[in-house]
Amino acid sequence: MNVDITAKRLGLLHELLPNATRFAVLINPKNSIIAETMVTDAKAAASAMGRQIEIVKASTNREIDVAFSVLKQKRADALLVAGDTLMANRRVQIATLAVRDAIPLIAAERLYAEAGGLMSYGTSFIDTYRQTGIYTGRVLKGEGPADLPVLRVTKFDLVINLQTARTIGLEIPPTLLALADEVIE
Repeated sequence: MNVDITAKRLGLLHELLPNATRFAVLINPKNSIIAETMVTDAKAAASAMGRQIEIVKASTNREIDVAFSVLKQKRADALLVAGDTLMANRRVQIATLAVRDAIPLIAAERLYAEAGGLMSYGTSFIDTYRQTGIYTGRVLKGEGPADLPVLRVTKFDLVINLQTARTIGLEIPPTLLALADEVIE
């Protein structure tokens, strides 16, 4: 499922920037499971789209700053931020640097768009919490947890920050705005 989500995120960037040829992925190399999965999925998705992918690594504030220097040097057209606790904790720094360098950014967590990043596409936490409540209720009514089916996430939220789009000089296509679950003015 991860490759589908990574492909979807890159697809959203492609819809926004149809002439873009070079996408970048920001990963934390110290979180090897997420980093390796993200790199593999991003390479597969970019290859399927006929686009290049640059992998940029950072595991500290300083390395994040350096990563953005690398992004400028390599002329990345857009950035996908890997879902990682370090990156999420540094979301304001990452969003600020992306806006400063006019690099369209997409991440999994809506907190990035709220912090000034351009877009987020990821799990709807409201739906996840609702499902958790339903499962909890079923267990409290006597059903065994082992008897409950394993559910996959089926609801994803697309959040677009229009203020950021204007700041970096992008016009969001109406088709992309129509897909958005939330638009931040």
